[in-house]
Amino acid sequence: MTQVSVRSTSTLKGLRCRECGEAYPAEARHVCEFCFGPLEAVYDYDAIRALTTRESIAAGPHSIWRYRNFLPVTGEQVIDVGTGMTPLIRSHRLARQLGLKALYIKNDAVNAPSLSFKDRVVSVALTRARELGFTTVSCASTGNLANSTAAIAAQAGLECYIFIPSDLEAGKVLGTLVYGPQVMAVEGNYDQVNRLCSEVADRHGWGFVNINLRPYYSEGSKTLGFEVAEQLGWQLPDHVVAPIASGSLFTKIHKGFQELIKVGLVEDKPVRMSGAQATGCSPVSQAFREGRDFISPVKPSTIAKSIAIGNPADGVYAIDLARKTNGNIEDVSDAEIIEGIKLLAQTEGIFTETAGGTTIAVLKKLCEQGKIRPDETTVVYITGNGLKTQEAISPYVGEPLHIDASLESFERALERSRTLERLEWQQTSV
Repeated sequence: MTQVSVRSTSTLKGLRCRECGEAYPAEARHVCEFCFGPLEAVYDYDAIRALTTRESIAAGPHSIWRYRNFLPVTGEQVIDVGTGMTPLIRSHRLARQLGLKALYIKNDAVNAPSLSFKDRVVSVALTRARELGFTTVSCASTGNLANSTAAIAAQAGLECYIFIPSDLEAGKVLGTLVYGPQVMAVEGNYDQVNRLCSEVADRHGWGFVNINLRPYYSEGSKTLGFEVAEQLGWQLPDHVVAPIASGSLFTKIHKGFQELIKVGLVEDKPVRMSGAQATGCSPVSQAFREGRDFISPVKPSTIAKSIAIGNPADGVYAIDLARKTNGNIEDVSDAEIIEGIKLLAQTEGIFTETAGGTTIAVLKKLCEQGKIRPDETTVVYITGNGLKTQEAISPYVGEPLHIDASLESFERALERSRTLERLEWQQTSV
């Protein structure tokens, strides 16, 4: 297990209801007893301001824990498995194709240890779980969270139970089982899995990272905001495009920007927030488009299973944020998602899963609609690795050319290949 000692000064003050403002101690709870609103971590920002400078952050670990003062932990030991500080890549070929002058790709497809942004939230949640005395941890997951929880629990020496829908991609199931947790494949969609896990959490008293530990877990997503600001030279972008599942990631990125402003690490400026959903599970996009301030749950039917949450907990907050920042929330079809995966791979050499394909396809759609200005500094968030969802893309990338081990066989295959390329070019040019 990898542990890093940090100074014991804690900036975490407790929890507070996002709806009614009721205060709670920093315990394992996530719902307000009075109005049933979600609970959020509350910090002493004066203390953060006194403890934190750009220089102190740069001198910290090369991981999310360089932002430890902004995270909801209290002890001297954190679980640091190298999560975070993933590349922020200046795009050239994709930017040129979309007509953008300053496009950046935040690539969490290479995050440690399990190749998705979920490593951020789980590192925080399991650190807090140990501080609260949990020895058994669990989660309800569409795949990426299962991989991350199983991997980091293994490193931390915690007993682990994972609950997933039974129809997940093989790569995500394998990427969980290899770490040795007990995996429960539930006959039902994610929302049904999540309801079951709420009952299990109540009966067994386990630490569920996205249920009773959710106020701490969700804060890990802020580091995606912190890192982008730092990697841009302590500047905020003009526009962000990120996937929306529960809506937590989307809102916490913005919260990260706002916290940096609050403690004086970056200059205040507006950041437009735009969200991406798959049409087959787009309750947030539908509500945004129809001008509603409530979510109508849907039954997911899309290849983008990692963002297929039909009743998103933070959906209304995502809608409110997009409207307040003059952003947008759009959705795209499964066919567009496939094209988004291929577009990113073939322009920037990044292989993303279906959630990333959704985000790239929405980025393209917003550009075509004139909703992203060419001169905006735009950051698109890629949250997971394409090796996890090979089934979705494999029918659409062709087959290798099989040849004999001879130059003549190669030359024949090369001519066939060039002939096919010419035909495809002629068809697309018509």
